[in-house]
Amino acid sequence: MFTGIISELGVISDVSQMGGGIRLSIDARETAHKLKPGDSVAVNGVCQTVVSLSGTTFTVETVEETLSKTTLGTLRPGGRINLESPVRVGDPLGGHFVQGHVDGIGVVRSLVPLASSTLVEVEIPKSLIRYVVPVGSIALDGISLTVASVREDRVVVSIIPHTMKHTTLSGIDVGSKVNVECDMLGKYVERFVQQPDATTRGRISEELLRKWGYEP
Repeated sequence: MFTGIISELGVISDVSQMGGGIRLSIDARETAHKLKPGDSVAVNGVCQTVVSLSGTTFTVETVEETLSKTTLGTLRPGGRINLESPVRVGDPLGGHFVQGHVDGIGVVRSLVPLASSTLVEVEIPKSLIRYVVPVGSIALDGISLTVASVREDRVVVSIIPHTMKHTTLSGIDVGSKVNVECDMLGKYVERFVQQPDATTRGRISEELLRKWGYEP
């Protein structure tokens, strides 16, 4: 489990083939110091398992399924990536709950610089729009962001200078692809409504959802 608060920008030091997958070696002094083989780490928002460590470099193995659903297959040596170690009990929850299970790939459609922020419009798969609400949460390349607006298949987020400077968003442009993970709460509500169990079958209502703690 992650929070979408990027702890370090790592650098890809090597990419090698591994059957149908790839092996990524990542140089990241602060993050590598916290990890050991078998630990999870979020790489551009994708939960990966550390397979080895050497000094300030750690290695993960990305399999075919992950390559088909994320942008990790486009990474090349020298490229910068967003990194986050798993949240531990007692750690501050500064963003929102992020699983590192990418729902799809989005495409940056516009960048609008403002006086104190940048509006970034991202086209996401239409099947995901139902999970996105204005002022709700979304993770783009592992970064916890607040949704400014939603329309059709577009999501707009407002990026403050600190986030732009300390994440890979500083290098995006129109046409850039990003990993998208929607807030898990919407998925669970949809599941409850579509497939209620024996205790709730036939009586899902707005009143019942409020009782469970969900607010419209």
